[in-house]
Amino acid sequence: MLDPNPKLPPQLTPEQIKRFDQELSELLPQYPPDRKQAAMLPALHLMQEMLGYLTTEAMLRVAQKLEVSPEKVAEVATFYSMLRLNPVGKYHIDVCTNLSCSLRGAEHILERVESKLGIGLGETTADGRFSLREVECLASCGTAPCLQVNGEFFENLTPGSLDQLLSTLA
Repeated sequence: MLDPNPKLPPQLTPEQIKRFDQELSELLPQYPPDRKQAAMLPALHLMQEMLGYLTTEAMLRVAQKLEVSPEKVAEVATFYSMLRLNPVGKYHIDVCTNLSCSLRGAEHILERVESKLGIGLGETTADGRFSLREVECLASCGTAPCLQVNGEFFENLTPGSLDQLLSTLA
């Protein structure tokens, strides 16, 4: 449950609030007027794009603007793996370990990323450059194993292609 009166300092700047409100006002006409909550995912994506992750204050703003309970926003934000509730590194790496990727070596890819970066799942490198997460499915079964970096797909991974990717990002 989200505390409607968080004891944290505000994290949204006036400019971010203005941008969010403006972009949301342009988005809402695409949805039935009596179903503003249908715009929740785009609203949460917009907040995440602006902040890098969803803060309590950001989720409360979404709830207020969409006229839904803060708990409903928290339910949605915690359900979808593409939404982040904590800060992440400059390069956010999601490694798929679902069946197709697993059958084609996803666990080895994941272990190699952990070894090369020196971090485990859910961690960020000390320099703030990389974050690592395991995800259930990236819907790229035909090109397994795959991962995403900041939403960009890298498919048919091999140890060599993974090493090349990581060195390019470093």
